[in-house]
Amino acid sequence: MSVFTLTPEQVALLPSDEDVAAYDEQGYYASKEGVLPEALIDDAWEGAHRFYEGERDARMPTGTGFSNWQKGDGDGLRNNEFVSLQKKEIKALATDPLLGAIAARLNRSGTIRMMDDQLFDKPSKADHVATTIPGWHADQAYWPTCSSKKMITSWIPLHTVEPTRSPLILIAGSHRFRDIPRTSFNNKNLRELEEKLRAPGHDVRVVTMALKKGQASFHHGWTIHASDANTSGQARLSLAVHMQDGDNHDQPHVNAEGRAVHMFDEQLCRKLPNGDPDFSDPAVFPTIWSEGL
Repeated sequence: MSVFTLTPEQVALLPSDEDVAAYDEQGYYASKEGVLPEALIDDAWEGAHRFYEGERDARMPTGTGFSNWQKGDGDGLRNNEFVSLQKKEIKALATDPLLGAIAARLNRSGTIRMMDDQLFDKPSKADHVATTIPGWHADQAYWPTCSSKKMITSWIPLHTVEPTRSPLILIAGSHRFRDIPRTSFNNKNLRELEEKLRAPGHDVRVVTMALKKGQASFHHGWTIHASDANTSGQARLSLAVHMQDGDNHDQPHVNAEGRAVHMFDEQLCRKLPNGDPDFSDPAVFPTIWSEGL
């Protein structure tokens, strides 16, 4: 059986036509229960904790230029990028074919590839609350050299996430907002941006992704999202898998000062004959799902 073949049971877990239409309108989707096998999640849980203890199956060429929490950085929010390139258990979860098939159906793509991933460990300690809140932001704002307008992220908690355990929160329909700030990751005052969005007349409806173990949520690259404080008394461990469609490629981008902007991802992959980074390099951006293969 091909790695890109789904069983009838998995096909039944794909989004319906109504789900896809709702994703188009609202910019997010919560999967059906049981999309991800419990054993796969448990392996990722164990792999994540071994990662925090320093165990690696592969090494990054550099330890700087990306979010890379290490021991000694404090007990606040742990944010580590590209963990799937370093721990096999995280890669197995991030590249699960059903995950890619769901993303492909939602954004109407024939092929879905990894872009990158982030492992988050959020403690539940009163003295660290202020340092564990990622502000409202949109992922696409951090990928200016991607040509795609269909980038999509899956958020996967490695356990059940109740409302007090800091579920992902999203602003419904915000992927269709125009001329608004989308990079407020470091602004811990979530209510401040909500009020700024309401001022020009936007309907700001905050949706909470309280998910059961085995569920995953998906959101459009321009959907504004964040997470609030973890008051559950338990740590919250989750993986964000950022995905690109098969048509995505590098596009030059300059900032307001006229300087060329580049993503860290570009340093990891092979180059095309013209010197552009190859966003289809399977060593860095493996294909998660492809129709007909």
